[in-house]
Amino acid sequence: MQNQVAEKAGVPILTLAALGVVFGDIGTSPLYALKESFHATHGMPINEINILGILSLIFWTITLIVSLKYVMVIMRADNNGEGGIMALLALNLRQKGLSNRTKIIITTLGFIGASLFFGDGIITPAMSVLSAVEGLSIATPTLAKYIVPISIGILTALFLVQRHGTAIMGKFFGPITLLWFLAIGGLGGMSIIQSPSILAFLSPHWGISFILTNPLISFFVMGAVVLTVTGGEALYADMGHFGVAPIRFGWFLIVLPCLILNYAGQGALLLRDPTAISNPFYLLVPSLLLYPMIVLATAAAVIASQALISGVFSMAKQAIQLGYLPRLTIQHTSESEMGQIYIPFLNWLLFISIIAVVLLFKSSSNLAGAYGLAVTVTMFCDTLLVGFLAYSYWKWKTWKLILFIVPFVVIDLVLLSSNLLKFFIGGWMPVVVALIVFTLMMIWKRGRGELQTKLQSDTLPLDMFIQHVDDSVNKVTGTAVFLTGTPNVVPHALLHNLKHNKILHERNVLVTVDVQDIPYVSKDDRFLVEQLELDFFRIKLNYGFKEQPNLPIELEAVFDAYHIEFNLMEISFFVSRERIISKQNKLLDKWREQIFSSMHKNTSPISDFYQIPSNRVVEIGSQIEI
Repeated sequence: MQNQVAEKAGVPILTLAALGVVFGDIGTSPLYALKESFHATHGMPINEINILGILSLIFWTITLIVSLKYVMVIMRADNNGEGGIMALLALNLRQKGLSNRTKIIITTLGFIGASLFFGDGIITPAMSVLSAVEGLSIATPTLAKYIVPISIGILTALFLVQRHGTAIMGKFFGPITLLWFLAIGGLGGMSIIQSPSILAFLSPHWGISFILTNPLISFFVMGAVVLTVTGGEALYADMGHFGVAPIRFGWFLIVLPCLILNYAGQGALLLRDPTAISNPFYLLVPSLLLYPMIVLATAAAVIASQALISGVFSMAKQAIQLGYLPRLTIQHTSESEMGQIYIPFLNWLLFISIIAVVLLFKSSSNLAGAYGLAVTVTMFCDTLLVGFLAYSYWKWKTWKLILFIVPFVVIDLVLLSSNLLKFFIGGWMPVVVALIVFTLMMIWKRGRGELQTKLQSDTLPLDMFIQHVDDSVNKVTGTAVFLTGTPNVVPHALLHNLKHNKILHERNVLVTVDVQDIPYVSKDDRFLVEQLELDFFRIKLNYGFKEQPNLPIELEAVFDAYHIEFNLMEISFFVSRERIISKQNKLLDKWREQIFSSMHKNTSPISDFYQIPSNRVVEIGSQIEI
């Protein structure tokens, strides 16, 4: 996938495009991160030693976690060019010889990381937009009371345009984000020129000294310092869209220098005026440029929010494809970009949740308490999963693995434990969201497994059925396509059609869609056809977990390959609609069974998911006891 993208656009163009998608979240961190780092000191004097100490912690945290761990190491773990925790999970599970216990541990880590991403998808838009709009209180204090309503208005507009897609706006995301980084870097550089002594923070001595001198306070500070690396995991998650080289170039040539310049510039401002701690980012801006900067910051925050919303849609789609979530209605908003999707249910669920968060916390400082915990757990899961991959697949030597894993596990645990202190001041919110998502994913995965087992046990082997089909059965013209997840047994829809309608079509096609643990499947490997008898075919369609199945198009390709005339208006697609009925000896606990039954009942029609015209679908219901 990376090679295909790279052929269409050069590295500079891809780097510019990546700025508006990959770096939006981490790029808006200067709006609030340094301010919250000092707020975490609980009244510690804002003097040169403490400023240099905290800046040093920020610099080395960004360097070690983002530059070294994610950009240099974890981005090597690509699943056919794709990144992200779902791709990393699939890559680990692909290893041969894994015990069931190991698979369970790996899957749980992946589920936890994916679930927390949904929680982060609620906090980040609220945090970014609030912190950007708060600049109005610096420009005109009387506007402070309008910050929340204005933020809600911006977020509402953002979610309203989702169904139209972001292809048109997306063309401007890269240039706007580039302007944002150049602006914050330039502002930071101008401040550094006035107080060049601030550059001493580049020495780790100041960070170490700060920790040794203030061990307890530094522990609290690390809970805020982690805000500077939120969004760092996006560099890995969006790797498949742009490739490794553009993301690395963008990070080291543009994003990292501009971030460090701005943090240093804010620190230099605090050296000159400690009272600027109220909002060091906006107080760094000359008064004449304040309103334009607020507009630019708001645009950057909207872009960061859009990138995360799109990421949540993409993550949900991958989870659906891999069988971890029920089918949801997915709409494609672009004819040329496969990744441009819109999930209505998820869009409005996110919108309601984000607005609730804005109304509950009301300011970025209050919301900072909820921000960071989800990110640190996700980063810890990434470290463990990559460590296992390095051991089992990359075959790293023990000393090399220990040299990598131990320091990052220690760093992750320090950041995680410091953020656990935020649990009761807002950190509970993303954890609760993640817990709900995790529970639903586990229930759906197990419930689907139990349902498939039950369906397979209640029907006939396909070979036996074909052998015993009586010639007296009425044959009708046309093709019947039966969607089935169990290709070796007779689909329930076929049995019920024969039982109630007493007919069989002249051509019967059993289609099984198999989602591979790779992001994309080549066209040469798309389908496998097996002709069982003259009028029975078994087709296996292979898709990657980032692809969207389109059954009519694939069937046309199959028919053409076998020189069979394809006429969609002569094809009937039979699908089963199971109704879950409980029984005394439950395979699932009562509460889980009820949740699974409700999820199953509210899944979107399979015809919509596979893009089958509704006027060609015959839905046959059946009752299943579990």
